[in-house]
Amino acid sequence: MNSRERLLTTLDHREPDRVPFDLGSTQVTGIHIVAYRALRDRLELRLVTPTLCDNVQGLALPDDDLLDQLRVDVRGLFPLNSHNDAVDARMRREPKGDGEEVEAFIDEWGILQHRPYPDGLYFTAVRHPLAGAITVDDVARYPWPDTGASRRIAGLHDLAAAYRAQGRAVMIKGVLAGIFEMAQRVRGMAPLMMDMASGEALAGALLDKMVELKLAFWEMALPQLRDVVDVISEADDYGTQVSQLISPRMFRQMIKPRLAILFGRIHALAPGAKLFFHSCGNVRPLLPDFIELGVDILNPVHVRATGMNPARLKRDFGRDIVFWGGGVDTQDVLPHGTPAEVRDDVRRNIEALAPGGGFVFNTVHNIQADVPPENIVAMVEALQAYGVY
Repeated sequence: MNSRERLLTTLDHREPDRVPFDLGSTQVTGIHIVAYRALRDRLELRLVTPTLCDNVQGLALPDDDLLDQLRVDVRGLFPLNSHNDAVDARMRREPKGDGEEVEAFIDEWGILQHRPYPDGLYFTAVRHPLAGAITVDDVARYPWPDTGASRRIAGLHDLAAAYRAQGRAVMIKGVLAGIFEMAQRVRGMAPLMMDMASGEALAGALLDKMVELKLAFWEMALPQLRDVVDVISEADDYGTQVSQLISPRMFRQMIKPRLAILFGRIHALAPGAKLFFHSCGNVRPLLPDFIELGVDILNPVHVRATGMNPARLKRDFGRDIVFWGGGVDTQDVLPHGTPAEVRDDVRRNIEALAPGGGFVFNTVHNIQADVPPENIVAMVEALQAYGVY
């Protein structure tokens, strides 16, 4: 089997020759540039200047030599967005006010991002452009980015066709966060939560705008790329370590109907592709809703979160949804465990999630800067040892 055949087989809930492996095909299945450099050194690969696919999270775009050596099956397409488009050109250095400095830039949404200088690992949003007292009219008048601009996917069809010719599976992500999460970024988390709790008008206008902006991108991109794309990535975070950020009732009232519009249109635009949906934390109470909405793939399996036991998820939902991620715990085992502990965790999770197909190996979330390269190697070796059908 080649990589694409392997992935398509498991997405069809059948067992391929081995568990497919993803590393770096999205901005939620990636590796921090610090860990990436250390891994390349550990593998004795040539010295390169890594490209960032996500400046805010500090994620590297893995090079082909590393992906080939690790037998990674999936390749990602990264349209131009606020995390990767001309960030360096917007960057400036400014005093923080306590004698320290930060690197700062304002992204295309008008969000001010700060990163401690010189040793910061990530950017954090520190100013939200629609914070404060606003109205529905303010939402309508705001200068939103042109998410449907064709320049965002320039060159991606040729790149995807090249991956397809190599036998790789291809995934594409959108250009903005989920409708709930992106509304938080422009409004602020606490104000949006209060908007949602106090009535639907303002929150509804923001959420509707996010759907509109998402559809503008997919309506432009998918007619041009659907012939070379296998998986379409969407995301929105609803879970915490123990519960959900909003109640299932509020999700069903305010989020689910809008996702139905979005996901329905994506499936109509690219009926041959599978829909990957990332939502962190304990989302078990929402899984029947995700399945009803047409989600084909859940990412991640947040194995340390309440309710997200891999074996129980596989038992209860494994016939209806594919699990992508959850191969190794990224909160404790991968950064702080021994290589032997990493291998044991990988084995347990493969044993729980792989039977019958419907499982793509990836870490629970992005590999962070503090993960020793020896543990990443142990993870890959364990996948190769235990991920054979």
